[in-house]
Amino acid sequence: MNPSTRLILPALLILAVGAANAMPPQAAGEDCGSYVRHDPGGDYTNPTDREGLSVVESYHFTPEVERLVRGATGSLGADISYTLEHFPNHHRALAAMTKLALRDKNRKPVGARYSIDCFFDRAMRFRPDDARVHALYGAYLLGLGQAVAALDQLKEAARLEPENPTTHYNLGLLYVKRKDYEQARASAHKAYSMGFPLPGLKNQLMAAGQWRESD
Repeated sequence: MNPSTRLILPALLILAVGAANAMPPQAAGEDCGSYVRHDPGGDYTNPTDREGLSVVESYHFTPEVERLVRGATGSLGADISYTLEHFPNHHRALAAMTKLALRDKNRKPVGARYSIDCFFDRAMRFRPDDARVHALYGAYLLGLGQAVAALDQLKEAARLEPENPTTHYNLGLLYVKRKDYEQARASAHKAYSMGFPLPGLKNQLMAAGQWRESD
């Protein structure tokens, strides 16, 4: 498959919908716990909270942990879990936990305190307006083959961060999969108007006889 026709995950992985639809479906019956603020810890996107980020990353979210080579203080699941317990919406840690769960075919990787669904549940409850969390969760759901649920998450990501061309490109690819060509074209036009470089979405629409320069 041409890489440009795959779902393009946010750069961190290279990964209006109602609250009920945004809830990770498999986490609905689990006790995912409430966030307890740690020092250091907090919002991954907040400059003040990020001042303590290096402490957590130096000991638990090292480059080798992020690449899923080996754990720093224990298992990979334990180190990534520790990072997410301190910074629930840590984008790169969520991406790493996603890859680990998909790689090992295990919703709760060895050493992790919660399932991957719970980690997304906790992140979305902590920062429901963090578009990258929704985009990452959409990528995970797509990895499971849950295209409808993935679409819900990507639509929410696009609503929260409408100027992100990658999200519009991904939405377009999913719409093509569903043969919803009108929505696919609209997403493609948004992505390309923002300078998205890959031609895969346009090529798919052209192959289906559904591409137009403007609607």
